[in-house]
Amino acid sequence: MTHYQILGILIVYFLVLILLSWVTSKNADSSSFYSGNKKSPWFLVAFGMIGASLSGVTFLSVPGWVATTHFGYMQMVMGYMVGYIIIAQVLIPLYYKQNLTSIYTYLENRFGTVSYKTGAAYFLLSRIIGASFRLFLVAGVLHTVVFAPFQIPYWGTVAITILLIFAYTAKGGIKTVVYTDALQTFFLITAVVLTIVFIIHQLGWTYQETFENLVADPNTQVFHFEGQGANLFWKQFLGGVFIALAMTGLDQDMMQKNLSIKNIASAQRNIYLQMVMFIVVNIVFLSLGVLLYTYAAEAQISGIEKSDQLFTIIAMQHATPFIGAFFIIGLIAAAYSSADSALTALTTSFCIDFLGFERTKPTNLATRRIVHIAFAVILFFTILIFESLNNDAVVAELFRAAGFTYGPLLGLFSFGILTKHKIIDKAVIAITLFSIALTVVYYYQMPIWVQGFKPGFELILINGTITFILLYITALLNQRKA
Repeated sequence: MTHYQILGILIVYFLVLILLSWVTSKNADSSSFYSGNKKSPWFLVAFGMIGASLSGVTFLSVPGWVATTHFGYMQMVMGYMVGYIIIAQVLIPLYYKQNLTSIYTYLENRFGTVSYKTGAAYFLLSRIIGASFRLFLVAGVLHTVVFAPFQIPYWGTVAITILLIFAYTAKGGIKTVVYTDALQTFFLITAVVLTIVFIIHQLGWTYQETFENLVADPNTQVFHFEGQGANLFWKQFLGGVFIALAMTGLDQDMMQKNLSIKNIASAQRNIYLQMVMFIVVNIVFLSLGVLLYTYAAEAQISGIEKSDQLFTIIAMQHATPFIGAFFIIGLIAAAYSSADSALTALTTSFCIDFLGFERTKPTNLATRRIVHIAFAVILFFTILIFESLNNDAVVAELFRAAGFTYGPLLGLFSFGILTKHKIIDKAVIAITLFSIALTVVYYYQMPIWVQGFKPGFELILINGTITFILLYITALLNQRKA
């Protein structure tokens, strides 16, 4: 494919998104931006959330993981299923009964203002770093493949990326995102399926032979019960449970789409449908990984320095132009289906949680637009900071550090739901910071203290448990004062 063809595909793709935005944002008001007027189709939300959950990082990285972790990622997916059931049965009814737009309002109702602001602040920090990290990785690919040949600097690529997201989310907000995410999920999955079909054809296998070869391949091993590595079953499974709870159920970005559905029953159906599709989609992604490595060996493809380059190299350099075109669309779709909802959720959280819109006063549209622009600018400069660091390991550590902030949210919400105790609200900031600090110590020191031990996705559980215990201690102190 020529650079002009790729640019043409990109232009057409975003024209479609902007057209969809124009159609869905007609007569949009503040309720449309924040909650989609509670009219979002539940099945469309479920489908779109698959793309938002995967992101561009997953699109590039999951297929490459099979060489080291095999199908071990499915252990975490199994944990997700338990987490989704808890979300559907506990959190969804809680949010709907309290008629929440920002889920962190629950913390104010349960504990007080400090807990509320702390929870919302942790979300803003986590989502800014997380969304920037995901866009940073994809922006690098887009810059190399699309914009660099036209002498556009890296900052120009990032600016175009952010401006396009802003263009189709500024007016309709979550009402638009529900539809654009569904469309982008379709393109994402289509790109993966077409690549699988291409590789199967190149290998000369029938579909039955493909299934038999996948089953027999050592890389499709799911369960890992030995050793102390990060791929150990209990770490993956328990991590999956609590990651789903924290990073879906306690994340304004993910839950805002759920709360745009008209009632509890429909929102629960959305979660259950998402569960089923999430299992299928991840099996497809991991199967693609096995097929990519098989094809790379057969075709004697070399020069792949990192596992997340595998999909890109085969799709862009060895597949047909048609596959390459859909790879670009799938990559863009994976990145944007995560980033557009993130920008909308950041704006929603700040406007409601810190400016008091829709809670103590009506939304000022001019102020909301300024907030939306401000977060777009913050994402822009954060991505440039990641690029200026010029060290993938440092950037990955920053992303991991942002994940530590979901542990306190898990502890706060679980304590509020599972107990009736009153806490010392003013102590919450110190409690959460101390919990994060202890988790960081665990992460870096346990491999030193225990030979062969590698911390994994259990970190969020440990972080949340520490927060829960400290909250319980403050509750006991509060009782004594009373």
